[in-house]
Parts: sequence; structure tokens; C-alpha cells
Amino acid sequence: MLDELFEQARSKMQKSVETLRRQLAKMRTGRTTTALVEDIRVDCYGEKVPLSQVASISVPESGLIVIQPWDPNLLKSIETAILVSGDDLTPSSDGRVIRITIPPLSEERRKKLVAVASKTCEEARAAIRNIRKETKNHIRSLQKERKISEDEESVALDDLQELTDEFMEEIEGIQEEKKQELLEF
Repeated sequence: MLDELFEQARSKMQKSVETLRRQLAKMRTGRTTTALVEDIRVDCYGEKVPLSQVASISVPESGLIVIQPWDPNLLKSIETAILVSGDDLTPSSDGRVIRITIPPLSEERRKKLVAVASKTCEEARAAIRNIRKETKNHIRSLQKERKISEDEESVALDDLQELTDEFMEEIEGIQEEKKQELLEF
């Protein structure tokens, strides 16, 4: 019973950390990466699909993303989707491929991105704390229903705190890594 509860908590916490990693991967740093554009939703034959499903995306050199649609008729839709994505990316097309030049980040912009990354990490921490609270309440209700003893409750709560601390440390490491990545020139 408690093992199942802990597995659920671990799984939820792991999903929160994975979501954090995906969000931070999309954040622009000094390095150019396909993650900046691959999830942009493109209007494709009446449906919104991720850019990575309608085009090949590559980074042939630092500061340049090249997008080659599999169907040339989607060129305009892809350009429009990039422009309205809100990521301050400006596509240029030659009729076959789209190129996006990524200018270097200013120091001021880097500091703002560090603040955004910190906020995102804090949201992940809050999610972990909420999962802990939910699991803690469940453990306490099991003890009140006399399904577990007070000793088992105490041990379970200690184990839950250890699990929470483990994920909090992982988030801290991810945040520090992203900060270094953002501030590196």
C-alpha cells in the first residue's frame, strides 16, 4: 500500500522534473539548438502540428537554424507560425528553406533569462511540494483509518521527505547548469 503510494509520488515528481527540463531546453541560450523551434505549432492542412513533424530542422553553424519543409506548400505557414510564436525569431525564406539567424544575447538579456529560468525552477519546486503534500495527506488518512500504525506513518513521512529532498536537489542542479549555460559567452 505504501510502496504503491511512493511509486506514484516518485513518478509524479519525475514527470515534474522532465517537464522542467523540456521547458528549459526551449529557452534560448548562447547556443543555438533545434529545441528553440521544433515544438512551434504549424497550421498544416487544417490541423496544428509541431514543426518537427512537417520539416527537417538543423543547426549547420552557430547562430543559424535551417528549416526545410517536406512539403514546399507549407513554407508560408511555417514562416507565419515562427513569427507569431512570440520567441522573437525572424525567419527568412529563399523559396525552399527557411533560415533563422540567432543573434548573440546581450548581458542584460542573459540576466533576464536567468530570472525566467529561476522562476520556472521555482514552479517545479512548488509542483514537487504539492505532490509531497498530497502524499503526506494520504499517508495520514491511512493512519487515521488504522490501515497503518503510527510508527509506519512516521517512517513513511521521513521517507517521503527524503524523496522530496532528492528531487529538490535535482532541480537545484538543473537550475545551476542552466544558469551557467545562460551566462557563458
